[in-house]
Amino acid sequence: MGIKETLEYIHSVQWSGSKLGLERTEELLRRLGNPEKKLKFVHVAGTNGKGSTSACIANVLTKAGYKTGLYTSPYIVCFNERMQIDGEYISDEDLEHMVNVIRPHADAMPEAPTEFEMITALAMNYFLYKKCDIVVLEVGMGGRLDSTNVIETPELAVITAIGYDHVKELGPTISDIAGEKAGIIKNGGDVLVYRGEKAVEDVFERVAAERGAKLDKVDFSRIKSAEFSLGSTTLDFSPYGKIKLALAGTYQPKNAAVAITALEKLREKGYKISDENIIDGIATVKWPGRFEILGTDPTFILDAAHNPQGAESAMESLCTYFGDRKFIFVVSVSADKDLDKILSIIAPYAKTFFAVRPDNKRSMDAKKLAEKLAEYGVPTIACETVSQGINKAIEYAEESDVICALGSLFFSSDVKTSYLER
Repeated sequence: MGIKETLEYIHSVQWSGSKLGLERTEELLRRLGNPEKKLKFVHVAGTNGKGSTSACIANVLTKAGYKTGLYTSPYIVCFNERMQIDGEYISDEDLEHMVNVIRPHADAMPEAPTEFEMITALAMNYFLYKKCDIVVLEVGMGGRLDSTNVIETPELAVITAIGYDHVKELGPTISDIAGEKAGIIKNGGDVLVYRGEKAVEDVFERVAAERGAKLDKVDFSRIKSAEFSLGSTTLDFSPYGKIKLALAGTYQPKNAAVAITALEKLREKGYKISDENIIDGIATVKWPGRFEILGTDPTFILDAAHNPQGAESAMESLCTYFGDRKFIFVVSVSADKDLDKILSIIAPYAKTFFAVRPDNKRSMDAKKLAEKLAEYGVPTIACETVSQGINKAIEYAEESDVICALGSLFFSSDVKTSYLER
């Protein structure tokens, strides 16, 4: 198969849908010879920040000389982003080869795996094929029943900030959601968690105790100060002093703190990671779609805020960088999100809304979204496509305006592609 046919197979209808559970992934991996049992992992779960945290950990490990795999989801521009080794996306040739290897096994299964399950198994096989020293493995959704949780005890489990998201699948309370994330804690393993509200920490402490795991919490008091500029962040982090972080957003210092603490835990386990590796890796990390500056005159920012916690972080960042002003928003919201909560956070900062619907069946219809947005007393325009929304927002804006596109990572993919193709 060529790359077109390869991607068509990966996205084909038989893989559509989402089914929680590990059985299909485990069976597919057994048929492949259990590549996951021959790899070492840092397993990363959480509601917000897990992608940025995973990217920071992986980049530092690469700087330290380890051949490092990184598995994330979804992608922004091209599918190949989902599997990286030392910052390089999987090549079309390797992707074609991996699909040719996995396809007979997937097709022979009595119950077909979902797309995410097949991609997870494919990634495991790819990282082993390329002889990775360690893999940073980002959870897709939840933790306990996520396909990535087929692995045995990782070198370290990391749980980032917890918030309300995927409540239909994970549960209605913050404790329910934390319980699902805590599913990645393995017997006798090591786990590092983001300090949060007491109800969340109580869940992690209980699960760790039940499984004989060693639990550590990130000490955010080590962040002595942070300075923000578009495109980068400088934080004073004890004992390293000032560290440049190549990611914008007021939420990134805490993500960096989680990543640095995780790397220190790996160092305690014998990984050779110097202070210089940490400083260099944090300064050069790349992670698109999170308060990413796509252009200027007018300033155009892309942020994958798709739940209330993400919306609050995005508004905090906008106000920190641009002060007391109103912003133009290009917005998409999945139909299963807490729309009223998200909009109540964004609306006070809005000059105008442009409602769009990306090519994703989970997204709310643009006209329905526009009707909802208009209830908040902000001028709102419904656009048929993401590209149309971007073009109209730019036409409407003055040079001094700031446009911010907010939505899921699937939406971010359409935004970035459309913006770059203008």
